[in-house]
Amino acid sequence: METNSELAPWLEMLRSPNSEDRLVAVKTLQHLGDEEALAPLIEALKDEDLLVQKLVVTVLWEFANPVAVPALIECLASPDEEIRDEARSALGELIAPDHLLLLLDAVLRDDPNLQLNILFLLRKIHDAQSLPYVLPFFDSPNPALRESAVTTLRYLNQVERCQPALALMADSEESVRRATALTLGHLNDAEVISCLCEALTHDLDWQVRRNAAKSLAIHADRRAIASLETAVKDEHWQVRKFSLQALQKTPDEHSLPLFIQALTDEYSDVRRDAAIALGLLKNKAALNPLQQALDDPDRDVCIFAQRAIQSIQEALQEPSNA
Repeated sequence: METNSELAPWLEMLRSPNSEDRLVAVKTLQHLGDEEALAPLIEALKDEDLLVQKLVVTVLWEFANPVAVPALIECLASPDEEIRDEARSALGELIAPDHLLLLLDAVLRDDPNLQLNILFLLRKIHDAQSLPYVLPFFDSPNPALRESAVTTLRYLNQVERCQPALALMADSEESVRRATALTLGHLNDAEVISCLCEALTHDLDWQVRRNAAKSLAIHADRRAIASLETAVKDEHWQVRKFSLQALQKTPDEHSLPLFIQALTDEYSDVRRDAAIALGLLKNKAALNPLQQALDDPDRDVCIFAQRAIQSIQEALQEPSNA
């Protein structure tokens, strides 16, 4: 009863016609942290004042009670961006697999803000049951929804094949192709490697090419070697860097001259990965170029060049199996 009497005046103030009073009430209820205030606070999410609404979302986040989840989902459709963002952050910590059906119901509503946020939250649950609800967004006229959907696909457990995702590598929007290139690193459709190789060598957007290289590193498929070797000469240093990292997963003697040439790249990140790649090849022809790399102005390059030299020398000392 003591707690109730302490709460009572503030719950009453929560219904005041003055928005300043309602803000004070919410802040006080936040400080008191009493679960008995939960239902009135959830009701206050409908307050006409956006500042009150936003503060209530924050307070419910702090209360961390999943009872507030349905009401917070409604906030994802708010016309106010700050309220949507705050609600999404709160739900990111509050939702659990038990809330999957709530999210799936909400994503069917024709509200792009709500749908974008629900697609984001589905990544927190990882459930493959979401797939039939995600796929229709691949054909959305809204590029943000296409990008979000193909990104969400990456997070769904046990989804190894998704043919419709491959078509998004030809999307007119760079942002969609960037997201798709990363997602293809987690899919095993028959055409994934060729699709990524095509993007790596021909896409006009360097971030798409870089992401394709990152995904090819995950696959570590020798069919990609020729395309990755081409990309080691790409005009953008990040594409060169991640292509070298991918080639480290499938060491091939044919790549030796490219790795040696990359030791003199303008960017130290590229030189470092070239040194690492040469250490994996263990070819004595790389010793002299690596020796020169010991004078590199970048300390990391020197360290990895030294490690590569040591690796090659150790391999040369190993007795032959013949």
